[in-house]
Amino acid sequence: MSNSKTRSSLGLWTQRFIASLFLGGQVFIHLLQGKIHRRNTLDQMAAVGPESLLIALLTASFVGMVFTIQVAREFVTLGAGNLVGGILALSLSRELSPVLTSVIVAGRVCSAFAAELGTMRVTEQIDALYMMKTDPVDYLVIPRVLACCLMLPLLTIICLITGLAGGMLISGSLYGISSGAFLDSIRNFMTVWDLLSAEIKSVVFGWAIAVIGTSWGLTTTGGAKGVGQSTTTAVVTSLLAIFILDFFLSWLMFQGAGSAVLQGA
Repeated sequence: MSNSKTRSSLGLWTQRFIASLFLGGQVFIHLLQGKIHRRNTLDQMAAVGPESLLIALLTASFVGMVFTIQVAREFVTLGAGNLVGGILALSLSRELSPVLTSVIVAGRVCSAFAAELGTMRVTEQIDALYMMKTDPVDYLVIPRVLACCLMLPLLTIICLITGLAGGMLISGSLYGISSGAFLDSIRNFMTVWDLLSAEIKSVVFGWAIAVIGTSWGLTTTGGAKGVGQSTTTAVVTSLLAIFILDFFLSWLMFQGAGSAVLQGA
């Protein structure tokens, strides 16, 4: 009984994941055709960006401070305290800021997308859109995809700056590293490509979060129970997608031996 139920759940998840891939393709084609509902897009941008800002800033500041504590105590012991700012900048720009910001947005936004569209599906509001000759992809999905792809890179940059500020505060107050040395290290280590890589990752993660959330919502069945299951599964799937995509993007962007530490030393 348990094994058959597990296989059934896995099969359903696979079907919905494949459906999300097809939905992502539909979104891309519709965007090329210029099918954008501007008012809905602005509404979703407000929901994704400003409403996620506070928790993203708090997360970024504490992550920057904790990372600095772990790195600075070792680097100061080795006499390399002047490298702390650069190491923090590389870690935040290449990995921590885009990934953690996307995780926060996935927890907030992906669940909301799945719940909202899932409720519309089980209450037959999606069918009503078809009756009014309105394509749900244009009216519901594309505004959410654009909102995530536009607001997530902005949130990532803001979180990057906040994390660096938190790290500079801790390095100066606890380890005696001057703000000038900290900022010089950042300038020596970071390149434009590091910032671009963070933005590229954010756009890809935003696309995945929105497509998975809306796809799981549109394929919801089973009433209120189905809405709850869709919401949970959508968030878990989006988090898994973020980590898998992060691996492949990092592998493509940062192959070979690095030279940032040698340049900044």
